[in-house]
Amino acid sequence: MVVSVCSFPSYNGLNLNLALFFALGVHFCVTVLAYDIHDAPRIMQICQENFWKKIEKSTNSKAKCARFSLVPPSLDMLSGSPFHNSSIFPISSLNSGFFRGFTTTNAMAAQKIQGGDIVEMQGDEMTRIIWDLIKEKLILPYVDLNLHFFDLGVEHRDATDDQVTIDAANATLKYNVAVKCATITPDEARVEEFKLKKMWKSPNGTIRNILGGTVFREPIIVKNVPRLVNTWSKPIIIGRHAHADQYKATDFVVPGAGKLEIKFVSADGTQTIQETVFDFKGPGVSLSMYNTDESIRDFAHASFKYALQRKFPLYLSTKNTILKKYDGRFKDIFAEIYVEYEAAFMSAGIWYEHRLIDDMVAQAMKSDGGFVWACKNYDGDVQSDSVAQGYGSLGLMTSVLVCPDGKTVEAEAAHGTVTRHYRMHQKGQETSTNPIASIYAWTRGLSHRATLDNNAALATFAQNLEAVCIETMEAGFLTKDLAICVKGGNASAVTRSDYLNTFEFLDKLAENLAKKQATH
Repeated sequence: MVVSVCSFPSYNGLNLNLALFFALGVHFCVTVLAYDIHDAPRIMQICQENFWKKIEKSTNSKAKCARFSLVPPSLDMLSGSPFHNSSIFPISSLNSGFFRGFTTTNAMAAQKIQGGDIVEMQGDEMTRIIWDLIKEKLILPYVDLNLHFFDLGVEHRDATDDQVTIDAANATLKYNVAVKCATITPDEARVEEFKLKKMWKSPNGTIRNILGGTVFREPIIVKNVPRLVNTWSKPIIIGRHAHADQYKATDFVVPGAGKLEIKFVSADGTQTIQETVFDFKGPGVSLSMYNTDESIRDFAHASFKYALQRKFPLYLSTKNTILKKYDGRFKDIFAEIYVEYEAAFMSAGIWYEHRLIDDMVAQAMKSDGGFVWACKNYDGDVQSDSVAQGYGSLGLMTSVLVCPDGKTVEAEAAHGTVTRHYRMHQKGQETSTNPIASIYAWTRGLSHRATLDNNAALATFAQNLEAVCIETMEAGFLTKDLAICVKGGNASAVTRSDYLNTFEFLDKLAENLAKKQATH
């Protein structure tokens, strides 16, 4: 049996577990991660003189074989881990605390759930660090996955001319389930920072345009996190049409006076449509965007199916009074397709309705929630963040892309890469970054894999991990952003004792997950 010791809090808590191992005469091999090779002698001294004496005293038993091996980490091992800076867990903590976070590798491997194929897309900055920790602490100790890994970090996207993003999307179509970490969409400043070849498009946009489908974003409701819109007692699920519009538009700066025209020529050359857009008297800007009937139909089917699945009414919002042809096409196609679902909707006691976007926003604000809101691409981008904040935090929002084939899903965190925390982390400063949305990216991906494979054990694990997240937060263990929410948004009222740092919070989740899994 191999016991890997990773972190070092208090002497209490694991004595009984270790006592049991000793009583059974287990042969131990203990690996200790040395933060700094210069600390190795000190670590060995503490382990040999302090650790085993206390164990022998508490158990009245001696290990038949106890071997310590010191692993001096390379920079690569430490990059993106909580151990990269010895100031996070100072060596003095070994004197004041019992080892926590060990795993029995051979015993755990025998109990792992078989999880199947998952496409994993790695991301950037602080979320990249958190992503690896989630996988290490919460997923891989319990689930044996066949991971198809793609590094979507901005520098690797640049090195591959963004081919890695395309490959990741195609792999998702092949394996049907993907989980994605938050990624950087470069602007001018990022191009300069990373010395990129060009200003690459949003990887999310690239993936969504290959997969098609609809992004459904749903708030994670936590009882002790107050809602800014206090009437929202039930979830509002945003269904965002994840194709084209502004995200695949052609725009340019108009250099001076001239005529802007738009022209369509049919594939066989027999039909031409040409319109004058504007006569410029001076410089300006221009934008041309599109969508397709096929994509809008897929959007409609996905929205109706999801509403039926959740037993929530469905609303579509557009501005068809202004964009009579463009938005009118969305309205007409939804009305046409609703005929196929109307009987099922009536049987479920739910309904479908089209509303103007401004009217829908007002209606949502005074509602109690409990509906699916189908939005065009840009509207969904805006409203999903607005709704998330209304429920308390952008860090408490799930995001799942459901594809037209009905079986392909990509789950991701609905927020960015948390650059500010990453800058602090690079300086060795303490951070308190909320990992919940990234954890839910994994759980929603695993849940869908379980559905496709009829894997009850995997489904239960995903449910347990989500339950642990909720229960841990409701028990008062929070990251700083959530602690601020609990204090009514008053950051000055939050003290250090009100929240856990990034790594403490993940450790608490890991501790609670281990307890829950032990009972199942």
